[in-house]
Amino acid sequence: MSKLVLFNTLGRELQAFEPLSPGEVRLYTCGPTVYNTAHIGNLRSFLFEDILRRSLKYLGYKVQQVMNLTDIDDRTIDGAHQAGVSLEEFTAPFVEAFFRDLDLLHMERAEEYPRATDHVAEMIEIIRRLEEKGFAYCSDGSVFFRIAKDEDYGRLSGLDLDQVRTGERVASDDYDKEDVRDFVLWKGAKAGEPSWDSPWGAGRPGWHIECSAMSEKYLGKTFDIHCGGVDNIFPHHENEIAQSESANDTEFVRYWVHSEHLIVNGEKMSKSLGNFYTLADLLEKGKSARAIRYLFLSVNYRQKLNFTFESLDAADAALRRIDEMRFRLDHAGEEGPQAPQIGKAITVLTEGFREALEDDLNLSQGLAAVFLFIKKVNRAIEAGALGEGDRQRVATALEDVDRVLGVLDASAWASSQGSEEGPDDAAIDALVHARVAARAAKDWGRADELRDELAALDIVVEDTPQGPRWKRK
Repeated sequence: MSKLVLFNTLGRELQAFEPLSPGEVRLYTCGPTVYNTAHIGNLRSFLFEDILRRSLKYLGYKVQQVMNLTDIDDRTIDGAHQAGVSLEEFTAPFVEAFFRDLDLLHMERAEEYPRATDHVAEMIEIIRRLEEKGFAYCSDGSVFFRIAKDEDYGRLSGLDLDQVRTGERVASDDYDKEDVRDFVLWKGAKAGEPSWDSPWGAGRPGWHIECSAMSEKYLGKTFDIHCGGVDNIFPHHENEIAQSESANDTEFVRYWVHSEHLIVNGEKMSKSLGNFYTLADLLEKGKSARAIRYLFLSVNYRQKLNFTFESLDAADAALRRIDEMRFRLDHAGEEGPQAPQIGKAITVLTEGFREALEDDLNLSQGLAAVFLFIKKVNRAIEAGALGEGDRQRVATALEDVDRVLGVLDASAWASSQGSEEGPDDAAIDALVHARVAARAAKDWGRADELRDELAALDIVVEDTPQGPRWKRK
């Protein structure tokens, strides 16, 4: 199996990854709270989790991924109340938008997307166990976790329990990171709010217990990897550890892997600053979902991603380099036996890309291996050095690494980009080939018509000894 190393937030060090069951990975990833459309900061975290999933599969593991949908908390309840609709009616369009964004960015689907509202019984059962063991207490119809009883509280975030005020409580689902008071497990019913029956009276679960219950149901009491953004470390993930390990007397998660924040032009994303974007906002500006995916994966998940439109344009330019090589490859001649230099370049790419993934998902290094490969292939094309079958060997090598990257095949994105992207690559190829045929037949009038049609589409065609090359302006 692989030599994968991951940075484990629990212990704050790089650790060799060893799953509980050889060859299998159980993975829990924090999903959206569906009270609004996800912004690009949220999507950066989800895309990191997609890259982790794809990388694990590439390295030979079978992956069982669970991503929760938080459809009940203070924000969803407030939103439904203000809109005058049920919780299900309020959250439904945001769930739909979430999955649409996943598809637009070519993220693989997890095996399970449990909703909090479907798992209240499991939450009540964990709270009941915590109460029996003295980790939970009831007050005014709500149930709280007693953090002073958990001697290990703070292991993930580095919180010093000696500095914690004990015996004080916080019932909000959306409280400040600095607040370390006893946290709510079950919230007593309030007028107008959705509620469920429980041993403590009508009410509804607190935010943190939801993930503990859903991860236990689908992945077991102990599983391999738990992911999320760094903003989840405290209090959410810290509280998950406390309640799960206190209830079950066993380790909760073996590897905690967190992605850093996305900022915009060096500043925190904020509607007040006018730098707040959803994926739909960027697509409406004519930006490419493919370029957005490339930009997000090009920055290591443990580094802040500074989103700028200049960086997005640079991502688009990098993809054009890939597309241009692939177009040249499709039209390159093949003579004689397979070229040794192509075989060597493929080996260097495959080994270098795998090593990059095993080094804490170092995709910047992985992309460097891809572009070195492209440079070597371009040289072989220009030298007329491709042998029989080399075109397919190069294409297969790119398809292999694209199982992780998901951006190297422009044709795979054509149907998802919308009309703003213009005709897809296959349609442009057809026009270019028709122009070649018209010129070969000395049908100069038709060749000129096709040239003008391509120009109107902002397509530049360059005639080379290896055949025509085209690119978008």
